[in-house]
Amino acid sequence: MMDTEAFREFKQGLTLLRDNYAVKALPHMQRAVDLEKNNPYYMSYLGVVLARSEQKWGEAEKLCDSAVRLKRNQAQLYLNLAEVYATAGRREEAVEALQAGLKFARRDIRLNIAMNKLTSRRAPVFSFLTRRHPINRSLGKLRHQTLSLIGKA
Repeated sequence: MMDTEAFREFKQGLTLLRDNYAVKALPHMQRAVDLEKNNPYYMSYLGVVLARSEQKWGEAEKLCDSAVRLKRNQAQLYLNLAEVYATAGRREEAVEALQAGLKFARRDIRLNIAMNKLTSRRAPVFSFLTRRHPINRSLGKLRHQTLSLIGKA
């Protein structure tokens, strides 16, 4: 892989973003996008940085959505879009983005993990037993199937 200036800026911005310095990451991500305008990863991460640092939800959503349209089979782009939605307090849209990601990038476990973090679980059938207890697991599956049949799952 060529170590271009855009890639160096992106790596620096990504490091700052992962260390929770979104404000410091913004100029690096912006520079990477300016140097390579059609790189979906740079666009997507710029969207995440804008959402975290400046709460520019509309612009962040547009960047992440454009990135997803450029490369539909990349799970990370769906994760970034979902993060923008979740950061904006739009959980339902975040779940929808992850569901779309599952259609196009099925084998990526990160999508399932993110989905599990966003969706709430029902309480165990018997609260005095652990969630993993065989009775709770069996009855929970039965409850899920029953609710699915009547359309409330």
